[in-house]
Amino acid sequence: MKAMKLTGIRQMEMMEVSTPSILNDRDVLIRMKTLGVCGSDIHYYISGKIGSQVVKYPFTVGHEGAGQVEAVGEGVTMVKPGDRIAIEPAMPCWECDQCKAGRPHTCRNLLFLGCPGQAEGSLSEFIVMPETSCFKIPDQMTYDEAAISEPLAIGVYAVKQSIPMKGARVGILGFGPIGMSVLLPALAMGAKEVYVSDKIDERLRIAQQNGALLTANADTEDVVEKITEKVPGLLDVVFECCGQQEAIDHAVELLKPGGKLMIIGIPEFDRWSLPVDKLRHKELCIQSVRRQNEAVQPALDMMASGEISVSAMATHRFDFKDTREAFDLVAGYRDGVMKAMIDFD
Repeated sequence: MKAMKLTGIRQMEMMEVSTPSILNDRDVLIRMKTLGVCGSDIHYYISGKIGSQVVKYPFTVGHEGAGQVEAVGEGVTMVKPGDRIAIEPAMPCWECDQCKAGRPHTCRNLLFLGCPGQAEGSLSEFIVMPETSCFKIPDQMTYDEAAISEPLAIGVYAVKQSIPMKGARVGILGFGPIGMSVLLPALAMGAKEVYVSDKIDERLRIAQQNGALLTANADTEDVVEKITEKVPGLLDVVFECCGQQEAIDHAVELLKPGGKLMIIGIPEFDRWSLPVDKLRHKELCIQSVRRQNEAVQPALDMMASGEISVSAMATHRFDFKDTREAFDLVAGYRDGVMKAMIDFD
């Protein structure tokens, strides 16, 4: 089969590799149909690492995928050949203390698609996954929606981990795919007002079109002043979705006393800086978000029911052979890109 592999910083190459085989009773062989390019894929592409996770070349990234079941192991009961599925990229061991405590997303032995040292990614024609990572989708659901269920699940999980949304005033700082994946479930769960910042005007337009009450461009406007003029009592919860110190600074200013800061963005540096005085006086609560836990099916259900539409997220499409072009587009934040999709057919 063909696989698109990173071969160096900002370098990738289509390679012929062995098609993966079913080795365990619960394995599922999947023919890839669609893949969404994620910000973490771009980190590996432009810098070769995320924190301690360093690429050893050649390596296949990609984890936001959807496909069709090609074959299954003898013990598989959840899907069958021909089924259309969304793919959960995490592969927990289900045996460690974290898994048994209901935290498979922090599994001690976690394997994750496209994560160096763990598992080759899904930028290939076929992959093998355990059946617990395969979620059958309804006939009316597109492969795009199925693939986008992965970032959307992170947003659903983050919102559920934050505060009760009914009547809440919410800030979202950074409106890439994760920011949008927070906005949609926040509104669906009853948020009263959502305020969004980003540095790309096209993304801010998408935020307004999808329910944001007010938006601000962090490059050209005073985000804190603009939002506090609208809501002087400040915000109940702020989601940091861009991995920027500036966004953390804004969040601390924008949160009301007793407010909650949810950190989702992946920074390129090793340490955040926080103003102790304001943190203490406001008694702010800070929680980081590690991917998602038990939120793929709820994300799929919210799309299937019509509660959430992700139609505005997939802004660009590329053939598998043009994957590098897609990565360069996303890495450069060009042409108002929100989510670039890779088609395998």
